[in-house]
Amino acid sequence: MSVDEGLDHNGEYSTAENVEDFRINIAEVNRRIASAAERVGREPGEIELLPVSKTVPQERIRAAVAAGCHKLGENKVQEAFRKSDEMADLDIDWAVIGHLQSNKARDVAKFASEFQALDRLKVAAALDRRLEAAGRSLDVYVQVNTSAEESKFGMPPEELLGFLRELPQFPTLKVQGLMTLAVFSSDIDRVRTCFQRLRTLRDQAQETDPELIGSGKLSMGMSGDYEVAIEEGANCVRVGQAIFGRRALPDSYYWPENG
Repeated sequence: MSVDEGLDHNGEYSTAENVEDFRINIAEVNRRIASAAERVGREPGEIELLPVSKTVPQERIRAAVAAGCHKLGENKVQEAFRKSDEMADLDIDWAVIGHLQSNKARDVAKFASEFQALDRLKVAAALDRRLEAAGRSLDVYVQVNTSAEESKFGMPPEELLGFLRELPQFPTLKVQGLMTLAVFSSDIDRVRTCFQRLRTLRDQAQETDPELIGSGKLSMGMSGDYEVAIEEGANCVRVGQAIFGRRALPDSYYWPENG
């Protein structure tokens, strides 16, 4: 099961150019979120839609905000930092959802409200140091590589509990839960297995020590697989192309080699 409505006659996501376009696309994604949730007896209100605005220019982001998007996800720190500065007049919370090098922690500490790709203690320490100096905290998700693909970022599942036990030493980081990227495949069973693996890891962490994982949310699912993710327990789905339209570059450019 994957998103197919909202596609143009070539089978590609249609580009939203104005406020009404965005309202239509957002309504369709929300309809599908609700439908997926109802199939498995969940409440749609349990699921956060995080629009992903990577590569989208400022004028279209402004239209998206006017259509109701007030929290946006970005992969690349420099792009996100620039946009946050250019659109400081708007009410936007910025979530960094891509791989972070420790030398970029200073920028994240300045503007982000959330970081969804924490997978190394070096990055945790750098963020904590910068956040403490700024007198603020940051919501974080720990990224796990559930597909076992060497090209993907995220920690190996077997290292998760040990990593979570180290995070309390960084008091400015407020763990919200876990994040993953499913395998890039049209085989829904393979995709579903990645999401099931993350849910199992969350459940194991909660059973071991619920304090380690905060509210235990699961951030998983993108434009092509968010309905499957919801069926498997996602609390946050990161949807870009189904809202903004097709990008010039494939997802493989952003996930994860150049994250």
